[in-house]
Amino acid sequence: MNELIQKILATLRGMWHRRWFGLAAAWIAAIVCVVVVYRIPERFEASARVYVDTQSLLRPVMAGLAIQPNLDQQVALMSRTLISRPNVEKLLRMADLDLRITTNAEREELIDSLMKGVQLAGNVSTNLYVISYRNADQDKAKKVVSSLLTIFVESSLGDKRQDTRTAVKFLDEQIKRYEDTLQAAENRLKEFKLKYMGISGQSDFFSRIAKLSDDIEGARLELRSAEESRDAYRRDLAGEAPTFLPERRGASAPVAVPEMDARIAAQKTKLDELLRTYTDQHPDVVGTRRVIEELEAQRKQEIEALQKAASASGPPPEPAERNPVFQQMRVSLSDAEANVAALRARLGSLEAQYRQLKSTARLVPQVEAEFSQLNRDYDVQKKTYGDLLARREAALMGVDVQDTGGTQFRVIDPPRVSPQAVPPTRLMLLAVAFLITLLVGVAASFVANEIMPTYHDPRSLRETTKRPILGAVSMLSHPRIDRLRRRRTWLFAGGVSGLIASFVAVLAIALLSVRVV
Repeated sequence: MNELIQKILATLRGMWHRRWFGLAAAWIAAIVCVVVVYRIPERFEASARVYVDTQSLLRPVMAGLAIQPNLDQQVALMSRTLISRPNVEKLLRMADLDLRITTNAEREELIDSLMKGVQLAGNVSTNLYVISYRNADQDKAKKVVSSLLTIFVESSLGDKRQDTRTAVKFLDEQIKRYEDTLQAAENRLKEFKLKYMGISGQSDFFSRIAKLSDDIEGARLELRSAEESRDAYRRDLAGEAPTFLPERRGASAPVAVPEMDARIAAQKTKLDELLRTYTDQHPDVVGTRRVIEELEAQRKQEIEALQKAASASGPPPEPAERNPVFQQMRVSLSDAEANVAALRARLGSLEAQYRQLKSTARLVPQVEAEFSQLNRDYDVQKKTYGDLLARREAALMGVDVQDTGGTQFRVIDPPRVSPQAVPPTRLMLLAVAFLITLLVGVAASFVANEIMPTYHDPRSLRETTKRPILGAVSMLSHPRIDRLRRRRTWLFAGGVSGLIASFVAVLAIALLSVRVV
């Protein structure tokens, strides 16, 4: 410990011996620092606070109905990209900072300095952002902050509208494309249905065949039953006499067949009723007309037979009395024959349909497969088209929601400039310069002592040279030498005092200039 103290004391004595180097270096450093400090202009800070309100009552109300972007994420991204080169170039024009720029190098340098100097502080949790900028010109600093605040607000609204227009344009293009595709699919489906009209699905097709087969069997049974009934009427009719023998009278009587006329009138009435319901090709209509024709032929034959009989026997006999049983059986036979004809027509129609279905049975799997493919493509395209329409409506409604209750910018503190210069001020820089001056003086004395060392006792000389000391000669004090020492001490003290006084004067001048401003 004693050795360390001795070494420190030796170093201090050497530095005191080289104190004039330190004083000169301190003065030089003081002059340089003061010049540098006065060449650094004081800067004033302009700032503005803005609150971004991303909460709106319409957002929960319109949830699920309109597309609502993540406003917090948009604001966060906007705050990160605000100080970008395009925005800074726009800032130059808005704040008139490019009026004195003559070369591209100066422009690039100014852009770089602005990108480094403009500060945007804030976070998404509070949505409170502070825009600040420091410059020696107060008006310029305020213009920069005001212009940047305008860019901050307009970029949000502009990006939102641009994103909306892009999204709606994309949806319109997709909707138009799907409209064309859907129309083509509908045309293909229509042509397919027209081409294979009457051919349905496989299960439905074979169920129709089975039903037709059952209907044919039923029609055959009904036809067989009707034919047996008709044959029975024919056999019964063969054993009946058509008329009773009449008595001869002297006067002639006109020939008439009232029963046949009544039957023909009844059949015509029935035909009129059928034509009100069915067409001319319906089996019942065709059968009724055939019965009417047969009845008219029978009536004609009976009239001719009566006329021949009357002419052969001379005077016309009295009209023979008709057998009512025979007439009733004839009516029943005609109805039975009409029923048989209608059943045959119905059976023929069913058999023709059955043969047609059997001939097209091999096409059913192929038609069903093609129809399934067409229908599947059509359903997918139709669903996609509907989803696109719904999304476009939701996007348009989302634009209205954002315009009505979207992001709101509230300027809490308008752009203002601090009346005092921001740290580091000139006073602070001068104080730092004074400390630097003192450190430079001490460092210069130390370096000078290390370069040109002096020894004040035999011990330090022996430790440095590693040689034995044979002897030491002490210096006797003399009044003249003492006066010289005191004079040098006073000179050094005056130099240090002058240095301190100079700094005090500079500080006073700087303080007075701040108060005057």
